[in-house]
Amino acid sequence: MIKYKGPTPLKGTSSLSPIRATPIKFDPLDENLDGLLESNRRWAQEVKEQQPEFFKNINLKQEPKILWIGCSDSRVPAEQILQLGPGEIFVHRNIANVVANADLNCLSVVQYAVEVLKVQHIIVCGHYNCGGVAAASGHGQYGLIDNWLRNIKDVYRLHHHELDSIENDTARFRKLVELNATNSAENLCHSTIVQNAWKNGQNLTIHAWTYDLSDGHARRLAYRAKDNTTMEYIYNVSE
Repeated sequence: MIKYKGPTPLKGTSSLSPIRATPIKFDPLDENLDGLLESNRRWAQEVKEQQPEFFKNINLKQEPKILWIGCSDSRVPAEQILQLGPGEIFVHRNIANVVANADLNCLSVVQYAVEVLKVQHIIVCGHYNCGGVAAASGHGQYGLIDNWLRNIKDVYRLHHHELDSIENDTARFRKLVELNATNSAENLCHSTIVQNAWKNGQNLTIHAWTYDLSDGHARRLAYRAKDNTTMEYIYNVSE
């Protein structure tokens, strides 16, 4: 079995901390993934030493207050970015953090988060240098994913005057990332799930954010909604 040296925690962190500052630690020669299991066992033991009842308690229920809808990109893990531990954040990820009207996977997550878990915040977080957004910005073919990327192309079409007026390619790319996250947040508000929650007086706020890979900072975008007053009237289905 390949011996696997686990990560060293940052000074002042514990095994419950979701981030450990180490270089890439997975050994590609570990074909049976023994090292991952070894690291898992070591982590679990450290958690038990710090909080003996942690796994017993978390096994009984989850009470996250946040639903994170983000990109599947391996560099954008919600727990690490927000520094939240197990049980604190409900997560859905897909290519380019798209919330589409017909995506039953995403909408099922949203329904469970809102109606069962009673989350108070939904964060749609895009990230700069997103491969999905970059692909949607061009004219190439990539296979099955082209159907998914069309959602982002629609965002470009809706905002093409603003985007085409940006001469700098990087700035235009970053703006499309922001518009895509905002569009997904708006689509959440258009759903009957969110509108019914608001109608029933549930405390629920929808946020659009971005994450910058170059500095590790998450940032708020201008879009934030806690009721249906900000959406276009045609989308209001809660009357």
